[in-house]
Amino acid sequence: MRAARNIAIIALLALGVAVVPGGGNAAAAVLAALTLAFLAVIGWAGYQIYRQNKLSYFSLTERQRCVLVAAVGAIVLMIAGADELLDTGGGVLLWIAVLGLAAFSIFSVWSESQRY
Repeated sequence: MRAARNIAIIALLALGVAVVPGGGNAAAAVLAALTLAFLAVIGWAGYQIYRQNKLSYFSLTERQRCVLVAAVGAIVLMIAGADELLDTGGGVLLWIAVLGLAAFSIFSVWSESQRY
């Protein structure tokens, strides 16, 4: 019974997108709102992580902080430009290379900070 109810809800939403005039625009607006909410939650989680680890962040050297902030910024830029970069083969390679370099940079800052 529960599965039938869920299928009916999905069918009703699909009918609204397919039949109602402007349904595709409404679906695009809902998707954009969900995307913005998701990105806002990621930003809020990043802020909470920063607040919880503020002492650790300020105990890093100036160079380590610069590398860490640059790597996080590169990840944010790659997320923002994913639509355009992932349309071409060279863009995909660039996207993967920048994300890999950023991840390696974050890992290297973390491993350096764990040494005595």
